[in-house]
Amino acid sequence: MSIEIKVPAVGESITSGVLSVWHKKDGESVKSGDVLFTLETDKVSTEVTAEKAGTLRIKAAEGAEVKIGEVVATIEEGAAAPVADVPPKSEPAPAKKEKAKPAEPKPAAKAAPVEAPKPQAPEPASEPVPVEAFSQPASAPAASGTGEGRFTRRKLSPLRRKIAAQLVMAQQTAAILTTFNECDLTGVMELRARVQESFQKQHGVKLGFMSFFIKAVVAALKDNPAVNGRMDGDDFIQNNYFDIGVAVGTERGLIVPVIRDADRKSFAQIEKDLADYAVRAREGKIKIEDLQGGVFTISNGGVYGSLLSTPILNPPQSGILGMHKIQQRPVALNGQVVIRPMMYLALSYDHRVVDGREAVTFLVRVKDCIEDPARLLLDV
Repeated sequence: MSIEIKVPAVGESITSGVLSVWHKKDGESVKSGDVLFTLETDKVSTEVTAEKAGTLRIKAAEGAEVKIGEVVATIEEGAAAPVADVPPKSEPAPAKKEKAKPAEPKPAAKAAPVEAPKPQAPEPASEPVPVEAFSQPASAPAASGTGEGRFTRRKLSPLRRKIAAQLVMAQQTAAILTTFNECDLTGVMELRARVQESFQKQHGVKLGFMSFFIKAVVAALKDNPAVNGRMDGDDFIQNNYFDIGVAVGTERGLIVPVIRDADRKSFAQIEKDLADYAVRAREGKIKIEDLQGGVFTISNGGVYGSLLSTPILNPPQSGILGMHKIQQRPVALNGQVVIRPMMYLALSYDHRVVDGREAVTFLVRVKDCIEDPARLLLDV
């Protein structure tokens, strides 16, 4: 009996995806629960497993774009995978023995003067060697030939295409403006150092910086409700919940899993959610529902060394906070110049619904909470 393997539905708005990799080979025996292939869509990657044991027969090639419901393989139940015929090693045939002929006498040759061998021109290569892009200085003459190897053309993945479309749409539909500030992380760093060991022992995760910023953003959203809203046509939608998206870079591109009800969660619960998302993002197991419904986004370019940037909105949200690299810098404090761990903060916002006063007030509130983390614990 043959069982059809179809592309599963992975979301209401998703109609197709790319069969990015087959984890089993055509004709290979599979067991129930084995991962057969990975489907990559514009939102998530999904691993499809075998429901029955049998022999896999692949119908769709790796890298092909397939539609939801399309049959990409079959499993023949009870059939054993054929063993590939391995051709026997060929052994050299024994050389036939020939009777040695007596050597014919040769006439004696006169000794000739020995001449030095003439230099020979190098033989041309049998195939042209392609020149890779940027392998020569710009002033070097262009290599002759068809130009093969100077560039590579490939299709964007569904996720990359989605990211590109979202970024362009954000630029075209929102009035994006960015305001900046900086914060001193001395208080947060001292608190983390003081409680890190006991926190990790009790909760099983490290206390990072992101949980402080998520809590600070929640406090700022409560004080500035306009930032916690979005445009819908000619209407303004006010969100009364606090689902905070955290941008995570993966090999496939940027994704934004959402920390649900961040206002109700403890630091430990937030850190556990972040750790879980990080693991699932690396393994390509983020679900589509993990990425939906956020009201505000935090992006930490500092982990890559970014000192300052202007983050782009994550539509339809009205605000995004950019965190940056922590840098020891001289600052004026109580009339003296001191060295402090400083971070630049950037808030990009939709100026259609958020005024400059509200944006600046929001960012100052985040700064105050980070510089004095007791505010987060006491809700002041």
